[in-house]
Amino acid sequence: MNILTKTATSVAAVLALTAGTVHAADPDLVVFDWAGYEDPEFYTSYNEAHGDAPTFSFFGDEEEAFQKLRSGFQADAAHPCAQSVPKWIEAGLLQPLDTSRITYWDDLDPAFRDLEAFQKDGEYYFVPIDWGNTGLTYNTELQDEEDVSSLQAFADPANQGRVSIGDNVDDAYALGFLATGVKDWANATDEEFKAASDFLRKVHQNVRSYWDSGSSLAQLMQSGEVYLAWAWNETFSTMSGEGHPIAMKRDTKEGASSWVCGYVHLKDAPGSDEKFYDFINAWLEPKTADYIVNAWGYGHSNMVEMGKMSEEDLSAVGLNTSEKLRDNTLWQGPVPAELREKMIAEFELIKAGF
Repeated sequence: MNILTKTATSVAAVLALTAGTVHAADPDLVVFDWAGYEDPEFYTSYNEAHGDAPTFSFFGDEEEAFQKLRSGFQADAAHPCAQSVPKWIEAGLLQPLDTSRITYWDDLDPAFRDLEAFQKDGEYYFVPIDWGNTGLTYNTELQDEEDVSSLQAFADPANQGRVSIGDNVDDAYALGFLATGVKDWANATDEEFKAASDFLRKVHQNVRSYWDSGSSLAQLMQSGEVYLAWAWNETFSTMSGEGHPIAMKRDTKEGASSWVCGYVHLKDAPGSDEKFYDFINAWLEPKTADYIVNAWGYGHSNMVEMGKMSEEDLSAVGLNTSEKLRDNTLWQGPVPAELREKMIAEFELIKAGF
């Protein structure tokens, strides 16, 4: 684990948030992204070819990004996750990909690349990039493993004021559904949705803060304010690599959640098509796959390169393979539009205390 690299990455994410919503560089490629993904190690070949990084603008969650794009915000690329892609396609926000210009297209994991939800009229609209877990993450000096054997720990009154979950409707409902016995949210009934929502209301009573980035959660856990979190691989990978007593427990009684995110080419993109594909190709290179696994603890969609990594190295950062990733997990795949709108509206009410 490269601790210096990880620390620099965390600092970069904090600076990106505190400096404002835009990280300006190359005006010919604007990337609408999660904070932290402006890390230049993800696209080194792009910088080498063009002498500068893209311009980045950041969003806190995908619904915020969706509404901003529908309101006329212009960018060239964006970084949604699987569950949002069909909605973005149907809203007319995306243009089809020219897969012949994506160098590593044939090396991508077909379990991610070829989902029907990412296609329309025989064309692809989504390049899978990164994948991982959202799981129970805790301070091993303040909680014993037996205390976190179940996701019910998030709603335990004993943990009041010491819990953090993401300010992200998909991760929140992944927790809610898992904790109430649902692993296939795409087919959730109204009763199951209500049970998941009721559980999240109980969790809300314990939440000290809803985190909006890996760096903000790390600060809460480093200070000791929070000792129990529903978090991405990055938190465990970063904090344990820096020597903090943090563990990620994916094998709770109810399991964990898994997800895949990637890049899309926005319709009427004002910048350079050539630079968009250069950016994508840089992201899919073997050296980027190695970096995201070893420095961030996330998986990469380049299946060929992931296959070269040892099981020991992958397990060290909490990864195995994309197939094992889905074992005993709720897969954050696309959900029916009506259910997703209900999730979005209800999560806002829950956070407001209703």
